[in-house]
Amino acid sequence: QVQLVESGGGLVQAGDSLRLSCAASGLALRRYTMAWFRQAPGKEREFVAVNSQRTGSIFYADSVKDRFTISRDNGKNTVTLQMNSLKPEDTAVYYCAASGPVIVSQMRSQSAYEYWGQGTQVTVSS
Repeated sequence: QVQLVESGGGLVQAGDSLRLSCAASGLALRRYTMAWFRQAPGKEREFVAVNSQRTGSIFYADSVKDRFTISRDNGKNTVTLQMNSLKPEDTAVYYCAASGPVIVSQMRSQSAYEYWGQGTQVTVSS
């Protein structure tokens, strides 16, 4: 049974940093495309970042580029999202997602991902 468990969320001030972690079990991380999505109150879930082991692709949403960094540790079966220079508009529930091979054109799409975590709340105050 595949499980993704996010941690590291919290309440911070604008300009602060947070490091989210996603611990995966029931799968071999090196075979999966891993992504982060987020959902703000009253908004649709949106893509944040993706890391594909198979293609070596790493992509970010324009809104987080140069501030967030996605990385993976296949040995520990974890994926992290380092978030710097946080803004109030980064406030959302952050979700970790996993899928087998995903073509590049679909990596930003929620529908490409088979497995999801329960989410972790990030709140950035101004």
